[in-house]
Amino acid sequence: MQEHLLEEEHLMFQQAVRDFVKKEVEPYSLQWDDAGIVPRDLWLKAGALGMLCMDFPEEHGGLGFKDFRYNAIISEELVRGGTSGPGFALQNDIVAPYCTTYFTDEQKQRWMPGMVSGEVVTAIAMTEPGTGSDLAAVQTTAIKKGDHYIVNGSKTFITNGIMSDIVIVVAKTAPEESHGGISLLVVERGMKGFSRGKNLDKIGLKAQDTAELFFEDVMVPVENLLGQEGAGFFYLMHNLAQERLSIALMGVAAAETCLDITIQYCKDRKAFGRSIGSFQNSRFKLAEMKTEVTIARTFVDQCITELNAGNLSPEKASMAKYWVTDMQCKVVDQCLQLHGGYGYMREYPIARAYTDSRVQRIYGGTNEIMKEIIGRSMGF
Repeated sequence: MQEHLLEEEHLMFQQAVRDFVKKEVEPYSLQWDDAGIVPRDLWLKAGALGMLCMDFPEEHGGLGFKDFRYNAIISEELVRGGTSGPGFALQNDIVAPYCTTYFTDEQKQRWMPGMVSGEVVTAIAMTEPGTGSDLAAVQTTAIKKGDHYIVNGSKTFITNGIMSDIVIVVAKTAPEESHGGISLLVVERGMKGFSRGKNLDKIGLKAQDTAELFFEDVMVPVENLLGQEGAGFFYLMHNLAQERLSIALMGVAAAETCLDITIQYCKDRKAFGRSIGSFQNSRFKLAEMKTEVTIARTFVDQCITELNAGNLSPEKASMAKYWVTDMQCKVVDQCLQLHGGYGYMREYPIARAYTDSRVQRIYGGTNEIMKEIIGRSMGF
């Protein structure tokens, strides 16, 4: 974020997170890429520093921060540290709002303290092998029998899929209905019939564990229903604006980081006896990227301000998600080009940023879906 938006408390928190990333994350990024997962104790260290679920009430272990700027600081510092592994944004930005809004008092007592400490890692399971952006078409069912729901189905591309202890599962409690038949259930590690596939081999975000999840007659207590039965689609739509802003935020932070790296590279790298940045083509490319990144940063910061005020609209969040991630991919590609052959070497951060960036236009709703949402808001 632009510094004028940060107060003294934010700056102190930012420095603490920056120090954490430099010490606990940056030295191990390549190692975690090869392993396909980060160590469990990283979550515990982040929890001890107050980096998880900061908006949870103090009585349940949180800090009571109702301020998305803290979430933004964590995501930005992790991106600038060149790491793709820690799924903190998934827990803080995407899962946490469901918990603060829809958890019962008993559910808060049961799960919130562990989510804050890092002992409980979370995931949310929407996407299915045959269903992506069309959430109303999910095939996973949760049929109520007595004091349990019987869950059957499968999910795929689930972030934190291997490491998660609890998963918010999108399922049909009334399969004959469309939007009104969707509910959210919390499925816990160790429940009979709940299993995970292998850690999926992605082209980017290599250290982020992503898995398929399988549910075969899983008995989930009715106490694990999130909110009201049949209200799941409404809950999902209500929370997607913050998720999409979170993706845009990471997009602009990545573009800024790649541009900074490339500017320095263009100053240091020589060709024909002078720095490659002194050539007109390089200067013009850098000037174009600097302009677009600045526009993106201004827009994203405006969206953060509106989110904190409670008036960020779904269509504006969709604009941020689609435009910023398109810009991110374009900027990272141009930055790699300016690195020449070195940009194609995995040991260079720009190469990893290139493969990591591509999924930004896909998850959280494809950018084509974002344009559909924006178009409908215009009366079409």
